[in-house]
Amino acid sequence: MLLKIDGESLEKFILIGDRVLIKPKSATQRTKGGLYLPPGVEEKRKIQSGYVMKTGPGYPIPAPIESDEPWKETPESLKYFPLQAAEGDLAVFLQDNSFEIEFNSEKYFIVPHSAILMLVRDDDDLIAGK
Repeated sequence: MLLKIDGESLEKFILIGDRVLIKPKSATQRTKGGLYLPPGVEEKRKIQSGYVMKTGPGYPIPAPIESDEPWKETPESLKYFPLQAAEGDLAVFLQDNSFEIEFNSEKYFIVPHSAILMLVRDDDDLIAGK
C-alpha cells in the first residue's frame, strides 16, 4: 500500500527514532547486455539503493535514575545515540523492511536504520570530518 502525501517541502517531515527517509536512485532501464527492462523490474528487487534525505534523531538512551531523593522532580532529558546515516549518503537497504510513500509525485522509502546494509559517503565529507 502506497501512502500519498502532498505538501510544500521535506523540511516539515520529522522522522522518529532510527528511521531514515530515502529517495530511490533512478533505476537503469537497460542491462549490461543492452536489453531494456520493463517498468517495475527494478522495483521488485529485494535490495534497493537511494540517497538519504532525512534521518531521525537515533536510538533513545534512558536517563540515569538518581535515587538519592526519589520525591524530587527531575526534568526528563531524553538523549539519543546518533545514526550512522547522514543526509546525502547513498544507502543500500533491504526493501522488505521499508515503507513506501509518495510526496509531491516522487517516491520515497522510510527505512529503519537496521535495514540499511551499506552507506557510501562522498570523499569530501570524510576529509572534512563530517
